[in-house]
Amino acid sequence: MSSKTGSIGRVFRVMRGKPLGVLGGLLILILVTTALLAPVLAPYDPVKMKSIDRLQAPSLNHPLGTDDFGRDILSRVIYGARISMLLGLGAVAISTLLATIIGILSGYYGGRIDTVLQRCIDTLMAFPGFVVLLTIMAMLGQGLGSVILALGIGGTAGNARIIRSAVLAIRENQYLEVARATGCQDWRIITRHILPNIAAPIMVVVTLGLGVAVLAESSLSFLGFGVPPPTPSWGAMLSGSGRTYMIQAPWMAVFPGIAISLAVFGFNMLGDALRDLLDPKLRGGPQ
Repeated sequence: MSSKTGSIGRVFRVMRGKPLGVLGGLLILILVTTALLAPVLAPYDPVKMKSIDRLQAPSLNHPLGTDDFGRDILSRVIYGARISMLLGLGAVAISTLLATIIGILSGYYGGRIDTVLQRCIDTLMAFPGFVVLLTIMAMLGQGLGSVILALGIGGTAGNARIIRSAVLAIRENQYLEVARATGCQDWRIITRHILPNIAAPIMVVVTLGLGVAVLAESSLSFLGFGVPPPTPSWGAMLSGSGRTYMIQAPWMAVFPGIAISLAVFGFNMLGDALRDLLDPKLRGGPQ
């Protein structure tokens, strides 16, 4: 009972100490719920055109208004959450997997392996991230899978550096020396000792990476390299008609922009709070 009481007390202390992190977590929970329940929550078909309703201002029938094709903005924003979450999770899964493999190999083995891998990372990081994304998209073409793969590859370099640093910090610990002395194979040391001890930075990388992926996907869609129409995407809603009718129908761009801002804010605040809580050097408050 005392252990449970202590855990509950720690949760409340965390909530008091990291209110923005809690707010970020709530925003992400709302985003995930919206994405999962999109068919139930959306009042209209997000791709159905109705010329008689084009460019209607926000009203009771259309709370966020309609676009130039008569499509309901609220329904498209709700379904856009599903696309953003799918792209974000897929891209972060790819980048985290690649970064973890590269970071562990580079940090654990060192030597020539570290040199070769880090020079490859240096080369990738020498180019602006968005230029790398556009180059990959130009080679792969449009499509949901292409966007996920491009975002995953583009986010690998920075994450690999973070994970490598975490591996270097624990590589020379005594328990690893004992494991080597007892004849443990490298794969066993990596899976039993390295991975559990770098789980915290990996978790932070995943959380922060989701916000970056959502923003990058929106940028690609804004430039016409994202998910092709008529699939609703927040970035695509901002571009094209959203810019054309900015003065006449500002709601076409304002509401998707708010959705992007809230999603990125939520992921960043949650990731920042997790970093402070999981890093002993940054953890504050009562222990």
